Amino acid sequence: KNVTVRLHGTLTQPVTVNFTQTNATAGNEYIKLNPISLEFDPPPSHFIDLSVRVSLLGLRAGIFDLLAHLVSSNSSFSALLDEGQAFVRVTVAKSWQLIAASSTIGWAYFLAWTWSFWPQIWENRARASVVGLSFDYLTLNFLGHAMYCGFNCALFWSSSVQAEYLRRNPRGLIPVLANDVAFSLHAVFATTLLLGQCLCYERGQQKVSYTARALMTVFGLVVLMSGVLVATGTYQWLDFFYNLSYIKLAITFVKYVPQAVLNYRRKSTVGWSIGNVLLDFAGGFFSIIQMLVNGYNYDDWDSIFGDGAKFGLGLFSVLFDVLFIIQHYVLYRESNYIELQGESYPGPGSVTTAPPQGLST
Repeated sequence: KNVTVRLHGTLTQPVTVNFTQTNATAGNEYIKLNPISLEFDPPPSHFIDLSVRVSLLGLRAGIFDLLAHLVSSNSSFSALLDEGQAFVRVTVAKSWQLIAASSTIGWAYFLAWTWSFWPQIWENRARASVVGLSFDYLTLNFLGHAMYCGFNCALFWSSSVQAEYLRRNPRGLIPVLANDVAFSLHAVFATTLLLGQCLCYERGQQKVSYTARALMTVFGLVVLMSGVLVATGTYQWLDFFYNLSYIKLAITFVKYVPQAVLNYRRKSTVGWSIGNVLLDFAGGFFSIIQMLVNGYNYDDWDSIFGDGAKFGLGLFSVLFDVLFIIQHYVLYRESNYIELQGESYPGPGSVTTAPPQGLST
């Protein structure tokens, strides 16, 4: 691979451009450069606009920044090279095959997670009922995705938020891609549709619990206070949207609990789509596998275990999916729970029976 170094501006004395590799020591570099430094002499016009290619040869796997530094006896020439921008993020992999595998795995979990909303929607429509589906889970899930959607859209589309992010992270990359925005928008649409089904279909006596209402009130106050801090100049908009992402993380830790408890109380998973669970499990499993593949291929384990929140959340979701799978296929596999069209939710652990005419199962 090659990188290009460009000098543009007034030059009256010779200058040298040297390179350093972040997180590397002498004798333990990630790459070998050719040439290892660049010499620039002043042209007759004393104005230089010259680009030079530097070739890179990988020595060991890793992810690092290659920085360029201008060395001159005259400090006024520092404007020739903006060292705050004179860097390139370099990734050295062990195997191209693993890169392809990681990309395939990434598409697999993206599609699994995107599709995971629809089995529940279809099941609700087929049954014309949402009995057995926790309203606490639905409302918390909607709120979490709405918060995450706000964060993703702001960092993807807002130039002012992006500028603030890059000001705080001069060598950082915007952490939101187009597929993140697409997933978030789709998730908000799907969860809104699920909430709409709760208004249209048989729901018995189910309602949002006081606990869930209290949680959503707390989250709402966090959003309100963050907005006030932005209005008073204490916060930047980036801080506001960071808080939205933190709310999403907090919701992920609690949103599955109401559904697991409801299944336990009813001794049944009727009304809770196993297709949703299996696709969510597949998405979480492939996400963790991709992190492990990338960690090995780029020798970058810190990005996995150094960011415990991201890895922990993925593992946490997978463990809850395992619990739901056990509830569906083992604990309540032979459940004969039946709902009647127009009946109220009969309560924890009870079974409603009736003559076979007009049953909706």
